[in-house]
Amino acid sequence: MRGSPLDDAAFLTADAEEGVAPRFRGSAPLHAPRDEVLSATLWATAQGVYEATVDGVPVTESVLNPGWTSYEWRLAYQAFDVSTIVRSGHGDLEVSLLVGNGWWRGRLGFGDANASYGDRIAVAAMLEIEFRDGRRQRVSTSPDWRATASDITRNSLYKGQTVDARIREDEQVLAVRTVEVDRRTLEPQAAPPILRHETLALRRVWHSPSGRLLIDFGQNLVGWLRFTVRGRRGDVIRIRHAEVLEDGELGTRPLRHADAMDELILSGGDDVFEPTFTFHGFRYVEVEGWPVELHPEDLEAVVVHSEMARTGHFRCSDDLVNQLVENAVWSQRGNFLSVPTDCPQRDERLGWTGDIAAYAASASFPFDTADFLGSWLRDLRLETEHAPNRAVPFVVPAVLKYANFPAGHFDGWSGPTAIWGDAAVWVPQALWHAYGDRERLAEHYPAMVLHLTSIEPLISERGLWEHGNQFGDWLDPDAPPESPEAAKADPAVVATACLYRSATFAAEAAAELGEQTDAARWRALAERTRAAFLRHYVQSDGRIHSDCATVYALAITFDVLEGDVRDRAADRLVALVRESGYRVTTGFAGTPFVTWALSETGHVEDAYRLLLERECPSWLYPVTMGATSVWERWDSMLPDGSINPGEMTSFNHYALGAVVDWVHQVVGGLRPASPGYARVRVEPRPGPGIDWAETSLHTRLGHVSVAWRMTDGQLDLEVALPDGLSADIALPDGRVIEVDGGGHTFTSRV
Repeated sequence: MRGSPLDDAAFLTADAEEGVAPRFRGSAPLHAPRDEVLSATLWATAQGVYEATVDGVPVTESVLNPGWTSYEWRLAYQAFDVSTIVRSGHGDLEVSLLVGNGWWRGRLGFGDANASYGDRIAVAAMLEIEFRDGRRQRVSTSPDWRATASDITRNSLYKGQTVDARIREDEQVLAVRTVEVDRRTLEPQAAPPILRHETLALRRVWHSPSGRLLIDFGQNLVGWLRFTVRGRRGDVIRIRHAEVLEDGELGTRPLRHADAMDELILSGGDDVFEPTFTFHGFRYVEVEGWPVELHPEDLEAVVVHSEMARTGHFRCSDDLVNQLVENAVWSQRGNFLSVPTDCPQRDERLGWTGDIAAYAASASFPFDTADFLGSWLRDLRLETEHAPNRAVPFVVPAVLKYANFPAGHFDGWSGPTAIWGDAAVWVPQALWHAYGDRERLAEHYPAMVLHLTSIEPLISERGLWEHGNQFGDWLDPDAPPESPEAAKADPAVVATACLYRSATFAAEAAAELGEQTDAARWRALAERTRAAFLRHYVQSDGRIHSDCATVYALAITFDVLEGDVRDRAADRLVALVRESGYRVTTGFAGTPFVTWALSETGHVEDAYRLLLERECPSWLYPVTMGATSVWERWDSMLPDGSINPGEMTSFNHYALGAVVDWVHQVVGGLRPASPGYARVRVEPRPGPGIDWAETSLHTRLGHVSVAWRMTDGQLDLEVALPDGLSADIALPDGRVIEVDGGGHTFTSRV
């Protein structure tokens, strides 16, 4: 049985230096005139990244194919309809494949990790042509293909790309070899393609205090520059990228070992430059060697990320909140590039599971993430199944297992971990609530089982998850810059609360899927965990062990507490929030949930004040500092304009922007009443500082919009629903009104 269209295609590699991108070419005469071509399809993949042309014409607008998956078990191949190209050509058919290092030979990871999947890159392709008379012709990669060195002499995702435009690609012929590949790993691409989505013009050009030429694009983005230039042959243009400035110069320290530098060596003619075998996170660039005076129209920034349909929008009367929401959108765009990464700029760019566990619900409102996160969750399951301890890895794909770290580097940091490991449950939970896809829920359920099963041996005799290692409330703003794990919240309290949430949803998922034995198992685990949490961590006055905002936020939002104890815990949370002057005191664990814990216990005003606070640390402090994306740290940039001294500082990290889920649902008032918004709950909760809000979402059943405005203590509400969709309208005066599709208006005293 045929396994894939590439079964008969050889994987080709070439003897070239690591930085050189080889180009492979194969040709064949057509078996019939071109106007007799009915259809033509090119299938291709690479251990690395590739760009394909047929008869000199690019076969796709997508870039960095085949993307990044857990290559040991999933190497995606792409299919491109090239019928029009083949019909339009002349002479013999020619297929060309340009191959770069990509993630396969990426030297990925931080410090001295230099993690790669292999020391050679390779590519395979097969072009199948069907003629009108029923005949078929196939052209596949084979050892008789020709390889030459391209004009790309250096390519690295972290370090950048060099193009020597003087090189004629036929000058240096390379030896072609074949490599053996496990064909069972080949599968059709499931993740959306990576595309160029828009271009940004530069906003400002000037010289820094040291005399360097700087450019500001006005937006922290992910992608590269594109331009056409003419200059003296052999001259070099160097472009360095960074997210921020410091002391008037390019702020490159946060990049660590990522050079983020592209180079063009001029040919003496008109040179077109677009470095598509790398990407950078940047707002600012430093240009060296530009041959003439640089004008705004001379170059542009190309924004690159995985394809995702835009589904949700929000805006309100507070421009800073609008910018916060827009910053979260840009951070998601920049970090949803093949896999959901932590950051897109430094020597990391890994699929950290904790970041997306915190952010998945927020991500699935502005964009349709079902395919993107669905593909990534397949890798999570595979990596977990093959992990020595069958625990969810900290990063997926788990490339750090190939890191060149010294022995013992990660000792003490392995095994099941709350929040990070909980991505196996919380990400499917977010997708279930957003899209209601039962088939996808079934696909993701086995990873939930693996995660919870891996935790069970670490549950103590007291019934708490207090064994093993934890990241805890990572990046608590009160932790020292060099110790982001040193949070106020006891890691075991955080872990036990997270275990309760994960077991509870696993039970719900199992019941939905008809796995009643599993459902009973996970309900029992949840009940035991909750009982132990209440017995050992919660006092009769509602105080929770380690007494900080994060532990209350988790216990309240996850429904660990109920009744009077919940009310007293909420009062304590409010007291802590007020004592902090409404500055944020939570890290990765507490930040997505603290406003929920306040508003769902009747403290809406306190939640709004926490959201709208502008002093550091707060959600709006970075906005007041000119941020155009979400920062990794609350104080990635200090009030004096200097960069946080911590070794780990990014200006494009979506995790702490997870408050936007609350903004969409509580400020905006648009919630799913059942999975996939099959029924909607409209429940805006107005608060001080915001006078109106407009929210819309394209659900699986159609477009929903909610708009409200406050005037003299009265709420005026407008709701539009697609035909056939029912909604519960919960008004501030306590009324709940059931409506069906169409437009509806309501008024209520607040």
